[in-house]
Amino acid sequence: MNKLSLDRQSHIVKALCEGNSIRSTARMTGVAVNTVVKLLVDLGEACLAYQDETMHDLRLSRIQVDEIWSFVYAKEKNIPASKKGAFGVGDVWTFTAIDAETKLVPCWLVGQRDAGHAFEFIDDLRQRLANRVQLTTDGHKMYLEAVEGAFGSEVDYAMLVKVYGAEPEGEVRYSPAKCLAAEKHPIQGNPDPAYISTSYVERQNLTMRMSMRRFTRLTNAFSKKLENHEYALALYFMHYNFARTHKSLSKPYPTTPAMAAGISDHIWTIEEIVGLLG
Repeated sequence: MNKLSLDRQSHIVKALCEGNSIRSTARMTGVAVNTVVKLLVDLGEACLAYQDETMHDLRLSRIQVDEIWSFVYAKEKNIPASKKGAFGVGDVWTFTAIDAETKLVPCWLVGQRDAGHAFEFIDDLRQRLANRVQLTTDGHKMYLEAVEGAFGSEVDYAMLVKVYGAEPEGEVRYSPAKCLAAEKHPIQGNPDPAYISTSYVERQNLTMRMSMRRFTRLTNAFSKKLENHEYALALYFMHYNFARTHKSLSKPYPTTPAMAAGISDHIWTIEEIVGLLG
């Protein structure tokens, strides 16, 4: 690949961060599809390394955790027999955590919706924190053992269990089921009932669907490789945490989640993110 100028690379990255697919980005910027993919992979790897190194000793307060579905290579029902059972083919879930005050996403994990990956994710979250936090998850049972195994007694933990109605049918079958109730269940420690919520992390998951073409439902722009899926997430969270100002934090001046959490002193530009390539 010929060396792209910083300005050309920045245009490509900006298009990806604004939710464009690989092919639409290639058309908009006049570069080859393979060039866009290579830049995504190289920069995604750099973003992953930078955030892994930076997101430590975080002083956060109220963490919300959730998981979001997507698929790689093919939907589960369409996986060829030769690839069935292989991780990274078919359904994958992205575990995310967000701090309700700073809106920082300190960590995420692509895996299966099971106890093993839940523990890996929660344990990673614990290692990044410098203080005791209040933690809220949904009612999935995999989190019970994961939180106990990772935090022990050093957390104020609660579950928000939502009760849903019947799945929609017919023309509205792609609409979410109606939430009939949300029950707060303190599990461990002394969680404040007023802050037992998953609203911020659920809104963050919606932002992910809107900001990455490969997360769009009913799409043909899905990830073809698990590695590219993970690198796209690394770039997305780098932009979200360090370069994108958050409306709820922007008084008296524009602020990113990383600035609010004290791990950055300015709003990053796209050029700075590209500069992580070295």
